[in-house]
Amino acid sequence: MFVKDKIIRFQHCDPAGIVFYPHYFVLMHELVEDWFTEGIGQSYAQFVKQHGMGLPMVKVECEFLTPNSIGDVISLGLSVKRIGGSSIVLHVRGTARGRESLRSTLTVVHASLRDLRPVRVPDELRSAMARFMES
Repeated sequence: MFVKDKIIRFQHCDPAGIVFYPHYFVLMHELVEDWFTEGIGQSYAQFVKQHGMGLPMVKVECEFLTPNSIGDVISLGLSVKRIGGSSIVLHVRGTARGRESLRSTLTVVHASLRDLRPVRVPDELRSAMARFMES
């Protein structure tokens, strides 16, 4: 499992003082980028800029279990559930203050940014992602 801590900032919160739910989706996409760069070992920026590839989300299921507020440190854990031809199913779990904050399943597609068409996940990338498979 790839784990990254994120600080909940003022910008993430709504007038009620808790994270405005769309910001969780931004945090999860940042987690995917961090996993790619730090976990897999391939710069996500180079993946996008030099290779013209991306991992757009095509499906998201999310349960918001405990609210988070400014100053919380949310620990986001990412694991791989399945690697298909061009799609990858990821599980994300967030915890803060010893409680589960969110649970999510993301489906991303390995796609060309030139025409937004799916592209088969190369074997080398598939092997790197497989290190994070759920047991």
